Amino acid sequence: MKVFWFIPLHGDSRYLGTSEGARAATYDYFQQIAVAADTLGYEGVLLPTGRSCEDAWVVASSLIAATRRLKFLVAIRPGLSSPGLSARMAATFDRLSKGRLLINVVTGGSPVELEGDGFFADHDVRYEITDEFLSIWRDHFRTAHDGGSVDFEGRHLSSRGGKLLYPSFQRPHPPLWFGGSSEAAQAIVADHIDTYLTWGEPPDAVAKKIASVRAKAERKGRKVKFGIRLHVIVRESEDEAWAEADRLISRVDDETAAKAQADFAKMDSEGQRRMAALHGGKGRTRAELEIYPNLWAGIGLVRTGAGTALVGTPEQVVARMTEYAELGIDTFILSGYPHLEEAYRFAELVFPRLPQRVRENLGSALPGPFGEIVGVTHLPKAAHG
Repeated sequence: MKVFWFIPLHGDSRYLGTSEGARAATYDYFQQIAVAADTLGYEGVLLPTGRSCEDAWVVASSLIAATRRLKFLVAIRPGLSSPGLSARMAATFDRLSKGRLLINVVTGGSPVELEGDGFFADHDVRYEITDEFLSIWRDHFRTAHDGGSVDFEGRHLSSRGGKLLYPSFQRPHPPLWFGGSSEAAQAIVADHIDTYLTWGEPPDAVAKKIASVRAKAERKGRKVKFGIRLHVIVRESEDEAWAEADRLISRVDDETAAKAQADFAKMDSEGQRRMAALHGGKGRTRAELEIYPNLWAGIGLVRTGAGTALVGTPEQVVARMTEYAELGIDTFILSGYPHLEEAYRFAELVFPRLPQRVRENLGSALPGPFGEIVGVTHLPKAAHG
């Protein structure tokens, strides 16, 4: 089990859907979160992509020197850049960071946004382009190791004599991650991807996805790892956790929710459709939004992409994480509002309660003592894990 955190390149807030309690998306703030995640022991961070965000490659590159061991999950966008250019960017980042790059392949779910960036293709064509893109991209890394060149002639993309002269630190290339719920997306996973990501649906739905993807990959002679993207609201008591969930959406009015849902309706992403179906865009109460024990769909009222959160005590959150892990989930990519404070809260409340083998792999790491010295001599009592 590996635990990642999130850098909010689209901004951060204490209340969704309003500027009240909001924070600017600045380098200083991104760096604070990255350093916190690095020192607390998170495996890595996801940096989102899209026109609502600061550019993930620029931000992640700027954070290499500010961190020691943190990995960066950064998107490549088939159709928006060429495979050769993307390969060179990835190889450079991986070399400069000494192997701390992970690649998030994002095909894109909003035709409106993609057309604004100059990319005109329907859902299935985008996945055809992604397939060709990844074939060329992966071949570029092969050339860096064997001295060959990339010659590829596809329906949408071509390469003639492509070369990558500087190899990546990781072999054969930085690992490829990918999320998508459609049949076309799962076919991409079977052919190219190392880790398949799902958004936080109830366990039975996640189990079906895992089984489907695993079977497709096995038919191609490949094995795939699995990750899940969730928000988290953890507090010492269950009442506190659910009160915080209510507070987070307490400024979301019907007009704001309707605007968000109208944007979601324009998307052709199967994953986004499934997220929106969990809440219907109208509910506000716990009874309407708790779609599985401790799994809450309130964030999806206004936020695109991952729209569900684990809500509860540390013990309840660990129980749900364990339930997903037993299905085959290897990696949890988590976030919370505001992201700086919640990175600390999750690490302090949940890390000590994770299985010992997981705790041993966390990279937090200064030896004790932890906490304020009692008087001038006595160490604080050890916490019970």
